[in-house]
Amino acid sequence: MNKRLLKRHKRQVSRAKERVRLSEPDVRTPEQLKAAREASRPAGGRRDGPHALYAKPSIRDHAVTVGDGNAKAEV
Repeated sequence: MNKRLLKRHKRQVSRAKERVRLSEPDVRTPEQLKAAREASRPAGGRRDGPHALYAKPSIRDHAVTVGDGNAKAEV
């Protein structure tokens, strides 16, 4: 059984070596790379786009902070 497994392993290794493909180097210029990066960015970027409604503080939280500030100023 050990010989059979060894022969099978050798076959698998030789077939895997035949299937190996080397990747080609990226020969684009830095300008082309930069243009490709900008083109692949999403249209509505996270930093530049409008914020979601849930990202803003709630009205209740805002009123409490304003109320605390006025209370301290009056005392």
